[in-house]
Amino acid sequence: MWDFASIVDGFTLLFSAWGPWSLVIPGLIIGLVFGVIPGLQTSMAMAMFLPVTFTLDFLTAILFLTAIFTGGMFGGGVTAILMNIPGTSSAVASTFDGYPMTKKGLHNEALGIALGASCIGAFIGYSILMLLIKPLTGAVLSLGPTEMFVVILWGLTLIATLGDGDTLRSLLIGIAGLLVGTIGMSSTGVIRGTFGSPYLLDGIAIIPAMIGMFAAAELFTLPKSKIDSAAKNLNTINMGGVLRGVRQSLTMPGTIIRGGVLGTVIGAIPGIGSSVANLVSYGNAKRRSKNPESFGKGNPEGVVASESANSSSEGGGMVSLFALGIPGGAGTAVLLAAFNVHNVTGGPRFMAEQADIIYAIILANIGQAVLLIVVGLLLLPLLASIVRVPRSILGPSVLVMATFGCFGITGDLVGPITLLVFSAIGFLLRKYRYSVAAAVIGMLLGGMAESELLRSFQISGGNFSYVLGRPITLILLALLIASLAAPLIMSRIKQSRNAA
Repeated sequence: MWDFASIVDGFTLLFSAWGPWSLVIPGLIIGLVFGVIPGLQTSMAMAMFLPVTFTLDFLTAILFLTAIFTGGMFGGGVTAILMNIPGTSSAVASTFDGYPMTKKGLHNEALGIALGASCIGAFIGYSILMLLIKPLTGAVLSLGPTEMFVVILWGLTLIATLGDGDTLRSLLIGIAGLLVGTIGMSSTGVIRGTFGSPYLLDGIAIIPAMIGMFAAAELFTLPKSKIDSAAKNLNTINMGGVLRGVRQSLTMPGTIIRGGVLGTVIGAIPGIGSSVANLVSYGNAKRRSKNPESFGKGNPEGVVASESANSSSEGGGMVSLFALGIPGGAGTAVLLAAFNVHNVTGGPRFMAEQADIIYAIILANIGQAVLLIVVGLLLLPLLASIVRVPRSILGPSVLVMATFGCFGITGDLVGPITLLVFSAIGFLLRKYRYSVAAAVIGMLLGGMAESELLRSFQISGGNFSYVLGRPITLILLALLIASLAAPLIMSRIKQSRNAA
């Protein structure tokens, strides 16, 4: 179960120089700041700072982005506790008991409990990932191009059926994203979808498009008056109370471990992630509690369950990224883009040939979980004051930064134009309840899906009966069909019960 040689090599990569650690603390700070401001999602911060990683080595780039991810998971809980407004979608359940604690004057303790649970949850998630990597390596090596193509389609299907919004719309926009991802010249020299424009021969500029859909579109919809008026009434942060909260979180190890395990398992399923993990963990803690009626009235166990799950889901989300090269959500989609920038392809070969890098990433993220508690304690007073910044100043400032960043990526106006076009597309997708994550992941996987389908066609000679001799492919196809049929079946059952 443990590949000790690769673990030792991973340690060597991490501690032979300070380079890989140089941007971890800045990444944690960026994640905390973006997470604490309602409307600025963690994935948005990762997309905006992705251009910074272009000149970095692969390991340093990934650690910088995962540090933003780690910091954002806790940052979203700060405003959830202080203002009853979740900074990110993964902190929804933290409002249920965090804000009632604030109304009781226990906001410092609630913040400390959230910080302790987040750090331990992230530690659990990556520890489980380290245990799973070795068995996964052997399993995924048995997957051929046919299986990989079906897995890509299945991942999009799960994101569509398990994510937010209408299933059919999410599925359609995911397929549209796949088609957009094939624009340009294929590996066989065929030009598609360029409309005669030479700027599209290399395909859509994926990083500006991602920043536009995740970041710029979100800035257009930032909430205003409600947040600003609530921010004026924030209480002073007392570090003594925060430390008491951290110690109090350690008195609930069972809740933290269950939340950590649930978050890891749920985070590994594409399309679910931390947004669902925190709610499931909260519900589980309430069902197991001897005093379930106290939940929603300021029970610290509710904060622990939510925060431990949303932080551990980060480690779970890495499973499909490492093992199959398929992102499970918006955050891991940005990480996949960073893989592409550095010419690294996740999946079976990556796990088999570069296990030392994988272990280095996992070990560094375990270290990030420890650093988070220090950085979080130091920055909590500042984080509580950041939310006072008027949205009218914050939104345009971030948008200008994003525009200049996109110009730097492409070196011409293609970057800003792509940002503008896809921010409008992202705004419309949100307005009409389409899944932005499904669209972005489809764009990222378009080229990969096409190459795997082409390889399958070449191996089989175009004979569809080849699939019948691939039992793993048939099982994956059955799971794909089941994932599409399950929501329809559950809907029919619910309608029948309501009618009865």
